[in-house]
Amino acid sequence: MSSTEPEGDEAITKEEITGQASTPIPGPSQSSSKQPRLRNAFTELMKPTPKPPPPPPAPPRASNLTNRFKNRDGLGAYTADPTAFPPSRVIYHDDRFVAIHDLYPKATIHTLLLSRSPAHALLHPFDALDDPAFLADVQAEALRLRALVAKELRRRLGAGSERERRRERALAEQQVQGGGGGGGEVEIPAGRDWEAEIRVGIHSRPSMNHLHVHVFSRDMHSPCMKHRKHYNSFNTPFLIDVADFPLAKDDPRRHPGHQGYLDRSLRCWRCGKEFGNKFKALKDHLEEEFEEWKRE
Repeated sequence: MSSTEPEGDEAITKEEITGQASTPIPGPSQSSSKQPRLRNAFTELMKPTPKPPPPPPAPPRASNLTNRFKNRDGLGAYTADPTAFPPSRVIYHDDRFVAIHDLYPKATIHTLLLSRSPAHALLHPFDALDDPAFLADVQAEALRLRALVAKELRRRLGAGSERERRRERALAEQQVQGGGGGGGEVEIPAGRDWEAEIRVGIHSRPSMNHLHVHVFSRDMHSPCMKHRKHYNSFNTPFLIDVADFPLAKDDPRRHPGHQGYLDRSLRCWRCGKEFGNKFKALKDHLEEEFEEWKRE
């Protein structure tokens, strides 16, 4: 890290850095309208305690890598050998970059773009992105991943979007008229700009050593977003848009600790409502905003 300011609070938890935090479990909702069946207390008491199923074994190569690259060096496992990990973790890779799903996503879709450049991968972003050729390469690749994330977001949420439905209705009407239905020309609305819903940025004080760019959907809807610093690290100037690089030498974002970005009052990203330090109130509010945002 090139900055001379002292270490401050982390944007992520120690459990996330060490890989000990819980991760979201995909699958159907556990809620049900059925009432649980009453059980005989004596029978339940006398039943042998079932042993928990053993965890699935990790692929040998991936396990070896994660044992080798620990804690703040954890992202190095993916750049060292991306083929050791399943498609559920590694999205794509080449000799310059690896794109992965964040292990602790802070939004509906949260990916990381990792550099494999030996000369840049372990530098602080401020230093690495001072190289004009490398910066251009990172910016172009980040746009590529942004387009992929936008496409996936549309696949997941498009059916519930009013703008998408209006476009689909117009396209269907145009097809009918083109098939001899008659009538005037149908105006096709643009539909939803899914790429505008994707943010691309780098934390001014990264918690992991390997250079990584966050490419994520704007919603901030995730069980892994658990405290104020999580939220503010993505919703204040602590997150620097890749398009803003190279930074001027006097740019205040070079000194996030001095600016107190992580300790700022909580503010809804969508409507701007202030919540002070009441993180739970913000989380409840974001649930409502998420449903409205999906329907746009």
